[in-house]
Amino acid sequence: MGAPLKNALHEGVADAIGFVLGALLGWQLGLTLGFDFVSSSAWGVKEITGLLFILAGCGLGRLICRELLARWRLRQNKS
Repeated sequence: MGAPLKNALHEGVADAIGFVLGALLGWQLGLTLGFDFVSSSAWGVKEITGLLFILAGCGLGRLICRELLARWRLRQNKS
């Protein structure tokens, strides 16, 4: 496997893991604070706020995993 393909695979896996874990954490935070988007069929302020928690979790999880991947790559290149 070539280096560009390997880098793309690492980035894709890091994005997927960060996206899913961040969404789950955002959903749980929303549930804890009383903003449930998933189990409600209404479209009120509480549900939209719960959705925003999920979306923010997706983005933050992806960013954190990308940063961890970049740091891991730096350590791999130094050794």
